[in-house]
Amino acid sequence: MRPIKYIVIHCTATPQNTKLQSIVNYWRTVLGWKNNGYHFIIDKNGNSTKITPLDKIANGVKNFNKYSIHISYIGGVDNNGKPIDNRTTEQKYKLLYLVRELKTMFPNAIVKGHRDFPNVKKDCPCFDAITEYQNLFDYI
Repeated sequence: MRPIKYIVIHCTATPQNTKLQSIVNYWRTVLGWKNNGYHFIIDKNGNSTKITPLDKIANGVKNFNKYSIHISYIGGVDNNGKPIDNRTTEQKYKLLYLVRELKTMFPNAIVKGHRDFPNVKKDCPCFDAITEYQNLFDYI
């Protein structure tokens, strides 16, 4: 297994009803990526899909992917395409579950939002992931 320094939280910056295949097609056809952007993706009903094995690199944050695991929820924009934290309750629970699982596997990993990395000019994940998860691990 590769060393993991970060658990990175993302949003897809798409409507909440966007299908996983549409997101993957965008990476392949528009961005020209060979790798997926995330390891896990969570739909509006809280169903998570592992789309990249943890031992493989995903394209979540330029220059940090070698040491990162990426989790994204589908959403993060309003009807006008403006950034918004529109996570459903189900997505919040699944994010919490996955972060706890991954933090147990990689206890020294730091949880951050995509926007918390140097030179990132995005609102992703449209909430403060550092604050939301900062005390989560005091009891692990």
